[in-house]
Order: sequence, then structure tokens, then C-alpha cells
Amino acid sequence: MKAGIISIGDELLIGQTVNTNTAWIGQELGKFGISVYKSTTIRDLKEDILQTVDEYMNEADFIIVTGGLGPTNDDITKETLTEYFNTTLILNKQVLERVREFFEKRGKEMLDSNIQQAMLPKNALILDNLHGTASGMWFERNGKILVSLPGVPYEMKALISEEVLPRIKSSFGVKGNYHQTIMLQGIGESFLAEQIKDWERRVYADGLHLAYLPSTGLIKLRLTSEKGAKDAGTINDYFYELRKELPQYVYGMNEETIFESVGDLLKSRNATLGTIESCTGGGIASSFIAKSGSSAFFQGGLITYSNALKHKLANVSLVTLEKFGAVSEEVAKEMALGGKKILNTDYTIAVTGIAGPDGGSIEKPVGTVWIAIATPKGVFTEHYLFGEHRGRNIAKTELYAANFLRRLIIGN
Repeated sequence: MKAGIISIGDELLIGQTVNTNTAWIGQELGKFGISVYKSTTIRDLKEDILQTVDEYMNEADFIIVTGGLGPTNDDITKETLTEYFNTTLILNKQVLERVREFFEKRGKEMLDSNIQQAMLPKNALILDNLHGTASGMWFERNGKILVSLPGVPYEMKALISEEVLPRIKSSFGVKGNYHQTIMLQGIGESFLAEQIKDWERRVYADGLHLAYLPSTGLIKLRLTSEKGAKDAGTINDYFYELRKELPQYVYGMNEETIFESVGDLLKSRNATLGTIESCTGGGIASSFIAKSGSSAFFQGGLITYSNALKHKLANVSLVTLEKFGAVSEEVAKEMALGGKKILNTDYTIAVTGIAGPDGGSIEKPVGTVWIAIATPKGVFTEHYLFGEHRGRNIAKTELYAANFLRRLIIGN
């Protein structure tokens, strides 16, 4: 089955909103063996929608359209698709009642514009949106399918998972490829490729496909089988090999974050964690508490961006700050030890660095970072020189700090 994705919204084109929907849809369709041949982002203009939809209907078997289904005047997707498929809008009483209940549960008034969201195409299959007020719409013509969905990510994802893909599978019996992904942190793509070249050769010999998916501070290795789940055991065996050979880098599977992995390790040991952050400004703490259940291990964190707060909150000696500077191994150690005592934790991560683009020197260039972790067995440090990009330096510091802690916990 050949699929296309159309994203509608001026906010996407001007960069005001990042279009994460297309990437997610492509991943989900791939699991069902549905190939996305093209994706397009267009304006909220009738002529653009009609032209693009017509082009896709002539080329693809299955089209997903996201966006433009809200209650405001600039949301014209529903009316435009109704015209394209030669049908009319009628009041859907079931949807009207659902929208009414949606607002009543939240103690809000339902406006006329919200009532209009129950006006839906007569000849479309209506997909019930339990997470918002804009319904999904399923159109068919000449064996082709077009599904229109809200652009709000969590609404769109729920509709695809609960309504669209089950219908596609039921109607067309698509057989998906089997994917599994292993997550690594702290190793470069080329170095990893050199490390696993023999492993990679055997992967291909077994008829599997390997993809390297690098991002800032991370690498994903995805193995795919065209035979479906029949190769699940083989793929699991290959990934078990990597876990055994590269424990310092491999931390989890699929979309698991390094912070979730470390959190699970801490919970399994009934251990607690705290953070003392300078250059990351609270980012490490925020990442650890992103998942529900983090209160079982995370005690709290301190942001000590200035030298004064490093001294006042983390008990870093003024002599140490003066002699070695804020970005130094000595200060990082005192931050970690002081934080461990104040926060009363088993482990405390401390980070201090020069994120940039200003503040560097010949001795300590931009990207210089010290990470210290106080543990029940003492304090340990690592030094990095990440580069000149502020955003990447901060993101890498957070990831490397988490993996450093993971390695200390597992004894690697």
C-alpha cells in the first residue's frame, strides 16, 4: 500500500509550530508495512488543499491529512474536503452530544463555533475523537482512502492508533515489517560502526536490515525483518549480543530514554537521586521527572548557576572557586558532595561547564564540561569538550551525566 501525508497549517510553514506529526505517522505506518512515498505541508488555503489532495488521490492508495479541523474561521479543511468529495455537511447528533459532554466535564460553555464541529460530511465515516472536539473523517473514492485528522498531536495519535490503523489492517490485511530498536549513548556513529562491523555482517547475512539513527548524544540501531514477528527471536539475540559487548553504551530499547532507564535502575535498588546543576539550568532534573513515578527515586535538585549560589546552596568553598574557577573538577566534586549532604541522597549528579557561545578561554574553551557524581562509594568525575553549539552542549551534558550515573550503578 502506497501512502501519502498532507499537513495543513500556516504555522507549520513559518516554523511557529514544529511538525512532529509527519515523523510519528511515518513510523506507525511503517510498522504495518505501509510505505510513505511523499509528505507535503501546505497553507490553510482552499485552492492549495484541493490541488494537493487531487494530486495525492491520483498517486497514492491511502492519504492522511492533518490539521485545519478546529472551530475558528481559518480552519477550512472540513468544508474543502466536503466539496472535493461532492457531499454535504449535516448535523451529527452523536458527535454534538459528545462535544457537549466534553465542555460540561470541564465546566466550560459550549459556543456556536463548537456546535459547528458537529456538522460533518454526510458521505464520510466519522471517527470519534475522545480527546478533543474535532472528529476524524474517513473518505473513500475509487478504491482510494483519505483520512482527515486533527493536527493536535495527542488527538491525532489516538485516532490513528485506535481507529485508523485497526480499520486499515481489517480492510486490507496489511502485513507489517517487524522493527526493534536498541538505544546507545556516549559513542560516535563511525566508531560504533567500526566496533560492530562483524556483528553487522552477520545481521545482513540473516536477511535483516540495519539502520543507524544518530541524534545529539544518542544513536539508535534499528533492526527490521520483512518476515514480520517470525524473526523476533533472532533480532532479540542480536541485541542481547550488543548489550553484553557494549554495556557502557547500550542503555535501553525502542523509545526508552536514558533518564527512564536510570530511573528504573534506581527504583530497583531503592536508591535516591538529587542534582546540582549549573550549565544545564535544571534540565537534568526536568528530564528525570518527565515520567510518572519519578518521586520514588528523585529527591530534588538545586540550580546553582552563580558562584554565590554554588557556595551558599552546595557548600562549595570560596577558596576552591577562586583557585580553580567554577568550571573545574574540584568545584564539580564539591558541588556533588555538598549536594548529596544537603539533599540526603544516595547519588547526586553535579554539572558545571561553559555552554557558550561566550565565556570560553584558551585553557577552558566553550564546550568544556565537568560532571561529578557523589555515590555511596565516593565521588567520581568525567571531563568533556563537546563543541561550540550551546544547545548541543547542554543536551549532551544532560545525556552524558545520566549515562555516567548508569555506568556507576551497574559497575561499568
